[in-house]
Amino acid sequence: MSFEERFEKVLKLADALREHRDQMVELAVKDLRFTVKDSVREVELAIDRLKMFEETERFLSGRKPLGGPGSRVSLMLSYNGSAWVNTAIASIYLVGNLVTVKFSSKGRDVMKLTESIYRPIFGDDVTFYQGGGRVFMEESLRDPDVAAVVVFGFDENILPYEQAFRETGKKLVFEGPGSDPFIVFPDADLELALTDLMAGKFMYSGQTCTAPKRIYIHESIYDELLAMFVDRVKRLEVGDPADERTDVSPVVSDLAVKRIGEQLAEAVRLGAEVLIGGRMEGNLVYPTVVKNATDQMLGMREEVFGPVAFTSAFASKGEVLDRARNHKYGLRAAVFGGSEARMVAETLKGEEYCHPVNSYTFGTFGTVACNETRAASWRGAFITKPVGGYGYSGWIWETVGGEFRMKQGPKLLSTETSAPRDA
Repeated sequence: MSFEERFEKVLKLADALREHRDQMVELAVKDLRFTVKDSVREVELAIDRLKMFEETERFLSGRKPLGGPGSRVSLMLSYNGSAWVNTAIASIYLVGNLVTVKFSSKGRDVMKLTESIYRPIFGDDVTFYQGGGRVFMEESLRDPDVAAVVVFGFDENILPYEQAFRETGKKLVFEGPGSDPFIVFPDADLELALTDLMAGKFMYSGQTCTAPKRIYIHESIYDELLAMFVDRVKRLEVGDPADERTDVSPVVSDLAVKRIGEQLAEAVRLGAEVLIGGRMEGNLVYPTVVKNATDQMLGMREEVFGPVAFTSAFASKGEVLDRARNHKYGLRAAVFGGSEARMVAETLKGEEYCHPVNSYTFGTFGTVACNETRAASWRGAFITKPVGGYGYSGWIWETVGGEFRMKQGPKLLSTETSAPRDA
């Protein structure tokens, strides 16, 4: 089957998603507790991105499946997504791979609907796995037809598999967490920065890898911007995800809720101040802004997977640069301001595409936006824009010419699960 024939199927998928939009939204709200607003936006975004694959023909039409004709890629997805996952599946399928997809157990009904959409379009070329994640990984490692495994998940769950990938020679493409620095200099456009902060921090109730996590604001504007921030947070509607007015709904993961509780309790104990929020009712975490967080606090060291913003003041370019780089995650960074902000952004940015590294590379970020919104900097992600990070935010394990190696940095799933046709 040619690229053009596969792309025609992807276009049929986009049409089918539009036809099933209301069902997808309903199940995302029921299974994952995502708001109606976020779920509708996600379906529309997925449809738009699937159509963008037309732009990839120039560099994907000359590629073949990584393991050759008939080989398969195993794809394990995280729970924080419903419709966007179709872009990951399509990326892998478009280069000729067969695909086996494992949804999170939290999204079983979303998976059933997705499977019912795929079956009449893709037949057995895309199948859906019903079992647990550990068994899925072990079966993928044993199956001779599986050339690569793509995982969206948590780094600590994947790191123990390194030896198994060394022994089997299979390829792993891992997309993991972020604890993204959001840096605002005194000469920034505060309205632009605040608008982006609100959108990035509270979309999906803070349950995205690329949400701003460590918010650094120059000391000269710290109180001013925090006052503006708190005023905006007060306007958020909190509650039932099925209510079309709701902005922030319950967090899906019990573990994430437990960690948020620990992060907030420790922050207050160590001298931070909760300016708004701090309330937790079951899995409903009220939008929270924390002032005077330090880099030693759990809320700055760990990924905060919920609607809680830990903020801290900084005095100089050198200070904030050192603090932003001193972390195990390096997925995305956002910087707002003039010449100093641009210098910081340039220093934080890694290479344009993933590359071999001797070991996990810390203090570098896969995507860095400077005076640009998250929506703009993330446009075409996984389709035309390589995405991925450094440190424990993402990596590739592969065996090339009998030698095991690791790569880090932004990547396209289509390219990394295929090879040049003449190779």
